[in-house]
Amino acid sequence: MKFIDEARIFVAAGDGGNGIASFRRDKYEPEGGPDGGDGGHGGSVHFVADRNVNTLIEYRYVRRYRAQRGSNGGSSDRYGKRGKDLTLRVPVGTVITDANTNELLADLDRDGKTLLLAKGGRGGLGNIHFKSSVNRTPRQCTRGEAGEQRELWLELRLLADVGLLGLPNAGKSTFLRAVSAARPTVADYPFTTLHPHLGVVRPYPDKSFVMADIPGLIAGAAAGAGLGIRFLKHLSRTRLLLHLVDLAPPDPSADPIGDSLNVLGELKKYDPDLAKKPRWFVFNKLDLLPEAEREPRIDAFLKGVGLTGSTFFGISAMRGDGCHALTQTLQEVLDRMPAAPTTIVRPNDGTTGEVHSDGLFADHPNS
Repeated sequence: MKFIDEARIFVAAGDGGNGIASFRRDKYEPEGGPDGGDGGHGGSVHFVADRNVNTLIEYRYVRRYRAQRGSNGGSSDRYGKRGKDLTLRVPVGTVITDANTNELLADLDRDGKTLLLAKGGRGGLGNIHFKSSVNRTPRQCTRGEAGEQRELWLELRLLADVGLLGLPNAGKSTFLRAVSAARPTVADYPFTTLHPHLGVVRPYPDKSFVMADIPGLIAGAAAGAGLGIRFLKHLSRTRLLLHLVDLAPPDPSADPIGDSLNVLGELKKYDPDLAKKPRWFVFNKLDLLPEAEREPRIDAFLKGVGLTGSTFFGISAMRGDGCHALTQTLQEVLDRMPAAPTTIVRPNDGTTGEVHSDGLFADHPNS
C-alpha cells in the first residue's frame, strides 16, 4: 500500500436547519398561538491525530467531506435535530493549512490532539421567538446559517529527532540499518531509497531517539532533478542533521566537497531555516581508505567546505565501526536540546510525494 504524504481536500460543516412559522390549531384551542420550533444546528468538522493511522491515502481519493445538516424545526414547539459532527482522523504529525491563503491552521503533533476546523451553522428561529404583546400571530421565522467551508492542504511530516542527509549511495540507509531495526533497501546503485524511513535508535537501554532517512539529494534537486526536494519536509521537525559523506566514491572524478556544497545549497533553496539546523558531518566508508589517508582527507574536506572545526565523526556503517559511539553522542546532545519548533514550508516544485508504508517505522531491540 502506498503511503500518501500530501492531499488537498474540501470540507464543509452542516448548514443549520430552518425555523418554521406554525400556529397551534387544537380542537378546543383553534387559535392557540405560534408554535413553530427552531432548526437544529449543523454538524461541525473536526480533525483528530490518531497514532493508528499512518497514511493520508484516504484523502487523496475522497476529496470532499461534508458534515450533516441540521433538521428543520417543527410545529408544536418541536426543535430540529442537530446535525452529526464529522470527525476526520489523520496521522500524528499532520500539518493543516488553508489551501487558498496558506495560513497555518493546525499542527497535529500529538496523539489525540483535536481541531475544530469548520463550525456548523446555527439553526434558524421559529416564530415562537417573535411573539409579543403587540404581535400575537407572528409569521416571521429565520433560515439556518450556512456552515463554514474550507479548502485544506494536508501535509504529513514525520516526527524524528535526527535526519540523514547526503548524496544517493552515501550510505544513509546502511547506517540506519546499523543503528536501528529499520530495514530500508540497500544496493550498489544510486537512488536505492525511494521514500522516507524511520528507525528508533537506542544507544542506552532506557533512552532512545528517532532517526529519519530520506532519498538522497543531488545538484538541481530544487528544480526536480533526481527525486527532487519533495521529501525534505520530513526533516523539518528534526533537531539535528547528520550529513553523510563518502570520501572514497567509486567514481574517481567525483567531488565530495562540491557535492556536499550542492546538498547545502538545495537545503537553502527549500527552507533557509532547515539549512540553519545543527549539522554534523559523518564520514562513511572509511574502511575503504588506508588508515594513513583518512585524517588528511577529512581535514582537506572540512577546509574545502569552509567548516574547519565543525563536529564530525568517522564511521563504517557496513562494519558498524564508530556507529555506537556516534549514537551515544547524539543521545547526550539531544537530551540537552529543546524540542525543535515547527517550520511550515509548502513545496515549491508543485509535486506531490508518495512513499510506501513498508518499513516506515522500526524499533531496534538491541542497539
